[in-house]
Amino acid sequence: MKIFLIIYEIFIMLPLLLLITILTTSTVIIGGILGDASFWGYYPPKIWSKLFCWISLVRVEVKGRENIKDDESYVFVANHQGAYDIFLIYGYLNHNFKWIMKHTLRKVPMVGKACEAAKHIFVDRTNPKGIKRTIEEAKKTLQGGMSVVVFPEGTRSSDGKIKKFKRGAFQLAVDLNMPVVPLTINGSYRILSKNSFMVNPGKLTLQIHEPILPPAEGYDMDKLVEESYQKVASALDDKA
Repeated sequence: MKIFLIIYEIFIMLPLLLLITILTTSTVIIGGILGDASFWGYYPPKIWSKLFCWISLVRVEVKGRENIKDDESYVFVANHQGAYDIFLIYGYLNHNFKWIMKHTLRKVPMVGKACEAAKHIFVDRTNPKGIKRTIEEAKKTLQGGMSVVVFPEGTRSSDGKIKKFKRGAFQLAVDLNMPVVPLTINGSYRILSKNSFMVNPGKLTLQIHEPILPPAEGYDMDKLVEESYQKVASALDDKA
């Protein structure tokens, strides 16, 4: 059975995924330059992500969609198990958003240009000015129901286990007094881990938790980070 899966992934899945990635990034680049980046930066990648999961033989389950509203802006924070986290959130969150991503992703061929055209937010964590610039850019973005998604661990987990959340990811919510929505991802590490090139068909689960609303006196940063971490961790499977 495994040999058939390898043949499928090399000769059918990989060429198809490459083709739809080229088509999607080209569409986003052209659409983002000529049209509305909030549309072209979200809907084509949403279709791309769903096709990616379908072609990869990955099943998806989403819980808690009733916890968020279409016309509300949020700061979504999620654990980061693997590459398929991107497709899960893009394809199945059902809420328009911008990624806050590492500035080094600008250098990825086609994808970097598409992310720029889609007006995703790049952050340079190497200096305080870069972080401040990111926050200012995000403030302009977060209006009219547009949200942002952050992986506060900073990078993909090497073993599938949740790591400590970095405080910087929550600065935006504190500064703007905005609701934070924790997201728990399960199954991504088993499907494609950080150290693997082969996809293992399986199931992805996205748990959308209830928003953490800012108190009248404003957020306590330490409490916000801890509460978000605990909510994400509470829905994690025992296995990675």
